[in-house]
Amino acid sequence: MGLEYMFFDAALRDRFVAFASALGIPSTVEQDNIAGFVVELPDNLDDAQQEALEAEYEAIMDAQMLAAESDAELVSHHAAGIMVTLSDGTTRSVRIPPPVARRLFEHFSVDEIHDIASAIAQAIENPSDLPLCKKLD
Repeated sequence: MGLEYMFFDAALRDRFVAFASALGIPSTVEQDNIAGFVVELPDNLDDAQQEALEAEYEAIMDAQMLAAESDAELVSHHAAGIMVTLSDGTTRSVRIPPPVARRLFEHFSVDEIHDIASAIAQAIENPSDLPLCKKLD
């Protein structure tokens, strides 16, 4: 499984795919089950490629947010989502309130948000009654 990036606008998706391609990074694009598109890239990228992609994705997400906030029809349908990986490796898009999503994206990278949400989902799938202060193996 590679790195996944979520887009709700085809033009912005295409911009990201073209950016990755210019860096020599192949991608695949799939329609998301709920809405939008998922762009998957290989997960064996070097640090410079990863940093460039994250910066571009952040710029695109800012553009996507501005476009959404200026669209009266979209503003009336507040929705945001993050990708979560379950313990069996499948991914799901999880809806979260837009104000929460905005705060998350202001303070964490896309990968960090994914890691946090996935850890929560896996903890729910595999609950533990151990006290928090007990060290896990």
